[in-house]
Amino acid sequence: MTFSNVHFGASRDSPNSISYTETKTRLQARGGGGGQPVFREEPQNLTVVVGAAARLQCAVEGLTGETVQWAKDGLLLGPDRSLPGFPRYSMAGRQTGGEYHLKIERASLEDESLFECQVGGSESSGPLVSPPVWLTVLVPPAQCLVMVDAADEPWMFGEEYTVTCLATDAKPAAQITVFRGGVEVTEFDSSEMSGSEDKLSNTEVTVRVVAESGDNGRQFQCVANSDALLTPLKTSFTMSVLFPPQPPVIEGMDSEEVKAGTTLQLLCTSRGGNPVATLHWTKNDELLSSSWEVDKQAVVARSSVTLTVKAEDNGAQLTCESTNPASPSPLLNTITLNVVFLPSEVHVAGSLSATEGKNITLSCSTTSSRPPVLIRWWLGARQLDASSVTVTEGSHGGMVTMSNLTHTVSREENGLPLICEAFNQAVRFSRTQSNPLRVYYPPQKVWIEAPPQGTKLRSGSTLHLVCFSSGGNPPGRLTWLKDNKSAREMQTAVQSEKGVSRELVLLLQPSDNQATYRCNATNDAKGPPLSAHTKLHVQFPAVSVKISVTPKEVRRGQTLTLDCVAGSSNPVANISWVMGGQKLQGVPRGQQGAEFGGVSVRSRLSLQVWSAHSGRKVSCQAYSPVLAEGVNTFHTLNVLYPPEFDPDQPREVQAVEGGMALLPVKVSANPNDISYNWTHRGHFLVKERAQRHRMQPGGALEIWNVTRADAGNYTIICNNAEGENRTILCLDILYAPTITHLAVRTEADLGQPAEIVCTANANPTNPDMFSWTWLGEEEGSLSEDTQQAVQGATGRLLLPEVQRSHSGQYRCQVDNGIAPPASADVWLIVRFKPEIHKGVQWSKVASRGDGSGTAEVVCQAEGVPRVQFDWAKNGKTLDLSDPRYSEQTVRDGALHTSRVMIVNVSAALDYALFTCTASNSLGQDTLDIQLLSTDRPDPPSGLKVIGVTHHSISLQWAPGFDGGLKQSFRVRYRRKDALSSQYVDVFPPQATSFTVTGLRSATSYNLSIIALNELGESRYTDHDAMLTTVTEESDLPHEEKGEEEVEPPAESPGWPLYRVVTVAVVGGVLLLLNSALGVCVARIWTKGRRERALSEGKKSEMGSCMTEPNQYGRGERLNSAAHRTLLIDSASEPDSSLYENYEQGSAPYRYPASVFRTSLPPHPESAEGYGNDTHGILGGYNTRLATHDYEDVRDWGEYEDLGAPPSFPLPPSNYYPRVVGVGGRSAGLQDTHTQGVYQRRGWNPPEPEEPIRVYDTVAEYRPPGGDHELPFELRGELV
Repeated sequence: MTFSNVHFGASRDSPNSISYTETKTRLQARGGGGGQPVFREEPQNLTVVVGAAARLQCAVEGLTGETVQWAKDGLLLGPDRSLPGFPRYSMAGRQTGGEYHLKIERASLEDESLFECQVGGSESSGPLVSPPVWLTVLVPPAQCLVMVDAADEPWMFGEEYTVTCLATDAKPAAQITVFRGGVEVTEFDSSEMSGSEDKLSNTEVTVRVVAESGDNGRQFQCVANSDALLTPLKTSFTMSVLFPPQPPVIEGMDSEEVKAGTTLQLLCTSRGGNPVATLHWTKNDELLSSSWEVDKQAVVARSSVTLTVKAEDNGAQLTCESTNPASPSPLLNTITLNVVFLPSEVHVAGSLSATEGKNITLSCSTTSSRPPVLIRWWLGARQLDASSVTVTEGSHGGMVTMSNLTHTVSREENGLPLICEAFNQAVRFSRTQSNPLRVYYPPQKVWIEAPPQGTKLRSGSTLHLVCFSSGGNPPGRLTWLKDNKSAREMQTAVQSEKGVSRELVLLLQPSDNQATYRCNATNDAKGPPLSAHTKLHVQFPAVSVKISVTPKEVRRGQTLTLDCVAGSSNPVANISWVMGGQKLQGVPRGQQGAEFGGVSVRSRLSLQVWSAHSGRKVSCQAYSPVLAEGVNTFHTLNVLYPPEFDPDQPREVQAVEGGMALLPVKVSANPNDISYNWTHRGHFLVKERAQRHRMQPGGALEIWNVTRADAGNYTIICNNAEGENRTILCLDILYAPTITHLAVRTEADLGQPAEIVCTANANPTNPDMFSWTWLGEEEGSLSEDTQQAVQGATGRLLLPEVQRSHSGQYRCQVDNGIAPPASADVWLIVRFKPEIHKGVQWSKVASRGDGSGTAEVVCQAEGVPRVQFDWAKNGKTLDLSDPRYSEQTVRDGALHTSRVMIVNVSAALDYALFTCTASNSLGQDTLDIQLLSTDRPDPPSGLKVIGVTHHSISLQWAPGFDGGLKQSFRVRYRRKDALSSQYVDVFPPQATSFTVTGLRSATSYNLSIIALNELGESRYTDHDAMLTTVTEESDLPHEEKGEEEVEPPAESPGWPLYRVVTVAVVGGVLLLLNSALGVCVARIWTKGRRERALSEGKKSEMGSCMTEPNQYGRGERLNSAAHRTLLIDSASEPDSSLYENYEQGSAPYRYPASVFRTSLPPHPESAEGYGNDTHGILGGYNTRLATHDYEDVRDWGEYEDLGAPPSFPLPPSNYYPRVVGVGGRSAGLQDTHTQGVYQRRGWNPPEPEEPIRVYDTVAEYRPPGGDHELPFELRGELV
């Protein structure tokens, strides 16, 4: 086909183009299609929204190979339907059906063009062009915006604001509608403008709004509509308009007049406004309250004020102001107070006291009152007439009233109240001032209550004198006088109905002797005083004692004269001298009259004084025998003497090296101004800037950081004004020990004596300061055969006959009580000839002899000095030049190890007897080591009991040769009265001690142990010998089930027989169903396990196979369930143990046991009998099942024997599912193979004797495989 005459993209008027009409006309003229293409479906004008898909239809009939393509604005898009170069364009439809629809993805403005569908011409037809069509793309507004003047601030009431709504980038231009508070706004300015791109337009609407109070809180909304929108775009904002509130209203004034003292509660309310009004109260333009509350829901502001009205509030103006930001000025409401009030005070001026018959003149005045008051005078109940009344203006708009009164008083009016009453008619209340009237008249009689005249009183005693007065108003004032002078020890006067009294309490003094005491009575009546008096006679000791001394200054050895003068006493006193409790004899010097009517006496004492007298007191006492009382004084002796050391002055001082030494000084002298000087080895110690020597107050010497060089004699020299004295102190320095000599090592031959010498330097030294410690593996005390000796600063450790156990490191520690103790270590080397480690583990070595394995022959010997090894093979020196042999010797102290490594072990060449010879200068030792093929382990030996409790037995044994493979151990134990044994695997597997728990108290048990490895089991310990022991008695009256089984009663008291039978039958049915399911699962599982195990078993060597079965018990009575208790491990690790099981005529088959670690505690095996139970679960046994729950699968206790029937039906989960054993047979049945095993051992299964075990669901069944990924104690399943 050629297009030479066809011009694609030509206009419809081109002579080479054929229109659809012309084509149709030509076809009609030809009478049919005649092969000319024709449009079956022509494109139509299309409008789409930007981003949507557009599809222009074009279908052509009668195509005979012509090319169809689209043109956009005259530009051909190409004939390829995928339209390369236009990633959003493609031609859709069935090409075989002539469909060339133009599909445009994600239409955009650039797609808005004129499109044509064109068909190319051919030899038989001309070109065909569809009518041009327009693709119109609509664009919705990008956004609808609203712009407001002062957008961040609220509108102010009454002001005009401009709001602009803008819809951007739309095609065609959007139409905007404006709503104000839900009402459409019809008056606005609208305009269109170009958008951000060609063909896009923005629409803008401007509205001018005058803010009104009703606009507040309403919505102003702009709505943009467009043909490109399904739903209009809306944007809005909430109008916030500030407008003023209503004027305030005051409530709470009930009347025009207010009484002073009334509490007014006024409420000011202002409604409306945005924001709600703020309120405050003022009184006379002064702020009274600025607090208010707002009810936003009711749009009300309230402010209350409480005011206690006072007189000064008369005429005051109370104003409530209301305002908010929209108020042009505050709104006010004012009230004026009209206050009526009483006078605050009523004052009476003038004297209310007068002598009888005299006049009193009084004036009564009030403070301001509104209205003015009426004043009345009252004396008691009688009204008096005022002489004059005056009224003047007062404060706060009130009036002041004054009334004068003159009155003559009489005795009868004494005490009556004189009242001035001020009455206010408006308030209907009075204010009064009341005062008692006092009328004076003189007292009538006075007397004194005192001892009779001439009574002798004693000084120091208390004397009570009481003065009484009767009559008079006011009662008489009593005054005491001593020798016409006022007495001060008077008590308060006491009044009574008949008069008044006043007591004078005297502590009698010498001055009271011959004194006259007078009592005077007076009052306000201004009359002459009445009086009474008495005279006292008082005895008293000396009023004073004084000592005078000559000479004033005395030194030791001189004589001192003391004169004592006793002052006045009545009667005369006697003088005596005392010093230190010892009476001294004085010389009397006469007596003479003295003050207070007494007598004074004198005495003299002469005393020779010494230094011991200095500071002592000499007392002079004046004693009155009549009064049995004396007075004394003392003189302290001041004797001058040079320094004298105290007899307790230390001669030796000890100090610890490195610490501080204090050399004390105990010295006395008078005067006490002593100078101290210390010398050591002829040198003065305390100097300026001395670093280590300091002198304390009192002369004591401090020496810091003392050393041994500071030891020696120190001289203290003391001086004062009277002379000098000195003494010597010895300083002894104590220091911690140091070890000066201790050999690093001491050697001795085995059995010979050894001595370790430790020399120390220490002060002090004592016999107990040396101690010795052996620093062996278990550091502790020395053995009993060691001896210790101490001589001075040298300690010795003696060992009469050294043994190998004596070798090691010893520590000499020296402690003399001065820290720190000293210690040093010494090695004791015991020389002995070599001793090779021997035993089954050393005398055998096993390895495969197929030429691919390796073997290590180890010889270990102890000896001192160094041990040399020599090797022989079958009696001939081992040729170590053979490349298959290599030897290495390692030394660790006295332990020497020689290892011969053999590679490519050959049974023919290397299965031999190797001889190891260990030698040193003291002798030699040999050991024969047999290299064998790998085999079953040797039985353990030396089984013994190392501990017994009421529920456990602890065992210990020596392992035998492991057969060249890792071995583990299994304990077999059985109660004395049990028919079968129980087994427990030792954990950790290689341990040589184990504790069997969960046993009965006070019960005899037989125990034995075997060893196991990959190739089988050993014989039981010590040729199948049983170790028998008895558990201890339990201290508990009833033991817990987890430790011992408590035998239940034969029949539960709470269950009747029919219920027990029903429970047993139901439990049996559930157990059968559970067992059947277990058999099916186990058959499938065992078959796969067996095939894998057999495939691995074929690869094992013939030399490692056993020729006869190795079973539990070695002929002991066992049941098949015990024999088939297998631990399966699909990992089949090379070092895992195997329980072997043989079918008759079959090859050995091993079950990996994952180092014989069960996931459950040990369980008892029981003899199972035959019965009608084909599943082997309940066969041959009574259906009265007993249960035992596992308390904890981690508790290594036995599964206790089962007792009485359960008291509740057992759920099916309590019956453990049967797991299929080898060959698909149930492990719970005694199959022919098991019988064969028993028959070969000469024993038949017993009749059923014990109930079977019912296992708790704690031991969950886990499917086979993946055990090697579990922790050791969780591997395997109980079968």
